[in-house]
Amino acid sequence: MNPIQFPAFLKPGDRIGVLAPASIVKYEDVLPGIKLFTEQWGLEVVEGKTLRTSFNQFSASDEDRLTDMQQMLDDPSIKAIIAARGGYGCSRIVDSLNFDSFLQTPKWIVGFSDLTAFLSRTFQLGFASIHAPMAKTITCAGAELAGESLRQMLFGEMPAYEIPAHPLNRSGHATAQVVGGNLCLLAHMIGSDTETDTDGKILFIEDINEYLYNLDRMMIQLKRSGKLAKLAGLVVGQFTDMKDNNSPTFGKDSYQIIEEHVAAFGYPVCYDFPVGHVGDNRAMGVGMEAALSVDGDGVQLRFLSNSAAV
Repeated sequence: MNPIQFPAFLKPGDRIGVLAPASIVKYEDVLPGIKLFTEQWGLEVVEGKTLRTSFNQFSASDEDRLTDMQQMLDDPSIKAIIAARGGYGCSRIVDSLNFDSFLQTPKWIVGFSDLTAFLSRTFQLGFASIHAPMAKTITCAGAELAGESLRQMLFGEMPAYEIPAHPLNRSGHATAQVVGGNLCLLAHMIGSDTETDTDGKILFIEDINEYLYNLDRMMIQLKRSGKLAKLAGLVVGQFTDMKDNNSPTFGKDSYQIIEEHVAAFGYPVCYDFPVGHVGDNRAMGVGMEAALSVDGDGVQLRFLSNSAAV
């Protein structure tokens, strides 16, 4: 197991940063999230410049997004960095970020989708991070449980999830570190400095707006690169707004494609887990240890607080 430390858990009055390190975001779309952080969670929010700028499809140029993120990494008074949204752009700047100050005063990095690149980098450095709703999505319809799960995790209350059984589930039990995120990013990072080590881990995956044949290709990439063979368990999240060819069709849906590519392995697998591009996007502690139980009655995933905060 990779040694992992937790950044210090939050407490009321702490400062957090909110910025847009990838795609453009409308400032008014993040205001409800900022209000939640300040008025309900009792935190002070430091707003990044990228919440109010734009550069083509990005929130700002690579240089300006890098500067915004770097300033928050370097600021010892900021205890967590929560992305406003994902989209595309984090992999353009992740290799240029300097984590020297972060290692001296580590902080929580929170986001999902394109933020998978940052979460993987944080895991490589030996620190837990959180795959969870972002400022734009945390107040959307259906996000109440997801938002509360993020609050719990940030404030040191490890959440436990119970979900119904799914016909494709494979029973079993595992206690291991949790890694994962957006499937497209996980496949994209293979062979790079932010490649995710999945051996002995509970891997979770999710995605949105992909063609089914491309989902198949990404699963093949994970399999061919050895990312599926030695898992402790697999948590399959939401695959939202997936697309198919008009004619002929691919012939399988998202979960059937994934089932095919993990059929040869014996670890527990659960499907339809509440994580991904949906309102109910539960917080997942990347690098944290969790206990996964899959049986005919359903699924339990319980995060464990057995790593010391620094």
